Amino acid sequence: MTQPSIAKIAVFGDIMIDSYWIGSTNRISPESPVPVVNINHTENRLGGAANVALNISKMECPVTLSGLVGVDQHANELASLCQSNHIQTDFVTENGFATIMKLRVISRQQHIVRCDFEEAPNLKPALLSKITDSLKKIIDQNDLIVLSDYNKGFLSDPQALIQYARSQGKFVIIDPKGDDFSKYRGASLITPNTSEFEGVVGKCQDEATLFAKAEKLRKELDLDALLITRSEKGMTLFEKDKEPVTFSAKAQDVFDVTGAGDTVIAMLATQIAKGTPLPQACKIANVAASIVVGKMGASYVTQEELDYALGQSDRPHNLVLSKEALLHEVKRAKMNNETVVMTNGCFDILHRGHVKYLEEASKLGHHLIVALNSDASVKRIKGETRPIMDETSRATVLASLSSVAWVTLFDEETPESLIRAVLPDVLVKGSDYSVEQIAGADAVINNGGKVELIDFVDGYSTSKAIEKIISSSK
Repeated sequence: MTQPSIAKIAVFGDIMIDSYWIGSTNRISPESPVPVVNINHTENRLGGAANVALNISKMECPVTLSGLVGVDQHANELASLCQSNHIQTDFVTENGFATIMKLRVISRQQHIVRCDFEEAPNLKPALLSKITDSLKKIIDQNDLIVLSDYNKGFLSDPQALIQYARSQGKFVIIDPKGDDFSKYRGASLITPNTSEFEGVVGKCQDEATLFAKAEKLRKELDLDALLITRSEKGMTLFEKDKEPVTFSAKAQDVFDVTGAGDTVIAMLATQIAKGTPLPQACKIANVAASIVVGKMGASYVTQEELDYALGQSDRPHNLVLSKEALLHEVKRAKMNNETVVMTNGCFDILHRGHVKYLEEASKLGHHLIVALNSDASVKRIKGETRPIMDETSRATVLASLSSVAWVTLFDEETPESLIRAVLPDVLVKGSDYSVEQIAGADAVINNGGKVELIDFVDGYSTSKAIEKIISSSK
């Protein structure tokens, strides 16, 4: 039986590098009354329309990204980041134009300053015509089109793209900018936030005014739908010939709203591409936005995070993470100067010795990771009769301990490859090992971390517990 093809999405828009410089702040500059930030971590991420493409890619949808870049190192970094995240690129390159970069300095989880490196591109009519012809070819090869407008110049006149895409039966979603939305006339859906919407139609003093102006704008622009994102008030969808629908915001500690709009439009695109009705797609996008605002900087939502938030995951516990989700949490912890501790084991039939060991390990830092041998891994090490408790049960019990931050499973006999990926600040093992015997210890030490050996409580072991159970059942 032929498998159905996966719908393909094209993202056109203003692309940029988001650069983060993160460090500690302990004093005020003697030169002027500003904080001195001692930078200890730097990171470049995909920004603008590139972040939209990243969010789509993380939902495992084929995506092509096009936008304007210069002939410079930042363009090379964009290409490399896109390649590593399975994003196909068709960049427009312009000599004399510097790829846009936004630099954020962050300390104690607060933005200290943002520095923008950008200039308006000089897109002459001949080049604009060439770009439009190139983008039309990309439209032909894709099923859904996203225009991510950051008002930087690449989408200054999107009408030719909208009209061509609609004439080919393509769904066109636009994240708009500016005080004139007439340039988006004829789109399938636009997604302004409240501020952007009021910048076009004027202040809305109450719900009734907002609803009336929204429907008026939708009709004037000949849109199939208009979605207004309203922060703590959620989102409201206005569709042709249908009553407005409001999706309440999900309660969430807001850590950083950077890139939340990117996640919304990306989630809408992936859901619509999969055939999800628009109201349901908005509901899912609303949940995704509540996840991403809990992360630092422009970020993305994983399928695992989304499934769990929607109540569709069979994950045994909210602290039992896949390797990808774990690495994301570790990255955030390290950016906040939080110490990551890691240990591993089978933990079959959890007993007092295990609990005491994990409590001592957790005291060595802010977050304790337990790398847990999968059932297949335990069988290879201890034989076919083990484990007594399956991996889901063991993971759930471990994740329920207050001393444990995250649990993750591994299939190998040792967690060496996982340790090398995580590179914890502290690697913990029982004192019956020497440092030389501990898998991954060299990688941790070479990275500036340390290895700690902890004594077990005498008289407690899983083997003894099993022997006692067997003898008592005879």
